[in-house]
Amino acid sequence: MSTTPTPPTHADDQRGTEVLDERTIVGTESKRRTGAGKRLATAAVVFICLLWTIPTLGLLISSFRAEQAVKGSGWWTQFVTPFSNWTLENYTEVLEAGMGAAFVNSLAVAVPATVIPILAAAFAAYAFSWMRFPGREVLFVMIVGLLVVPLQVAFIPLLRLYGDVGITGTFLGIWLAHTGFGMPLAIYLLRNYMSSMPREVIESARVDGASHFQTFWKLMIPLSVPALAAFAILQFLWVWNDLLIALILLGGAENRVVTQALAALIGSRGQDWHLLTAGAFISMIVPMFVFFSLQRYFIRGLTAGSVKG
Repeated sequence: MSTTPTPPTHADDQRGTEVLDERTIVGTESKRRTGAGKRLATAAVVFICLLWTIPTLGLLISSFRAEQAVKGSGWWTQFVTPFSNWTLENYTEVLEAGMGAAFVNSLAVAVPATVIPILAAAFAAYAFSWMRFPGREVLFVMIVGLLVVPLQVAFIPLLRLYGDVGITGTFLGIWLAHTGFGMPLAIYLLRNYMSSMPREVIESARVDGASHFQTFWKLMIPLSVPALAAFAILQFLWVWNDLLIALILLGGAENRVVTQALAALIGSRGQDWHLLTAGAFISMIVPMFVFFSLQRYFIRGLTAGSVKG
């Protein structure tokens, strides 16, 4: 027995129209709330950024003020009488106090201490990701576990070892120290990134007859640039801003780095603290250049491997 479909009535059309109107209103309201939330979040981020840059602005203004002005009034008073009591004397005194030589020494320490662990960790990360050997997982866990070991516990053994081989107070000694302290994090980051690569890419290279070294150097290294750049930023900033390791392993004034020079600028009783403002900005030039030149890789490199598709 067949039934004849009932044609839609005017009431049904009206109810359908009301449902569509309700959906349109809900969608419009949802979009309005989403837009308001985005604007609020943007305003909050801008406010936090401005609040964060206030100390930096005060440091910059103070670096150009005369000593008496720095010690006699706050940096914000410059907005009342702009450019009054401005001078380059602070920068001149800082450079004459040996900051230029310390700047070169910091470069001599930071560049090799960044490149060496990257190269070594890249080889290790490829091995942990794509090579099979006994005890691979156990060895990787042991290396990652070194991240929680305080580096201070290694100072006495290092000083004894360096004294036996005669590299105490040399750049080679501090290169090796920073390489050892930075390797666990480097291997962890690079291994996570390399292991997230599609297996088909590696297998196709093997089918074409590529060795492990050819696959690593010609394929894996170019694809791992974001992770390499992310670690390069972290390692370079760590080494550049380090004071403790440089103070213990370099020691003497002839090899002192920027952080040691800054500590010496303040004077024996803190009477020359106004020079720290100029010295701080001189020491910030290279880290800022490194960060802003590589920042597009930073987040992508750090988060790589956290989620696999």
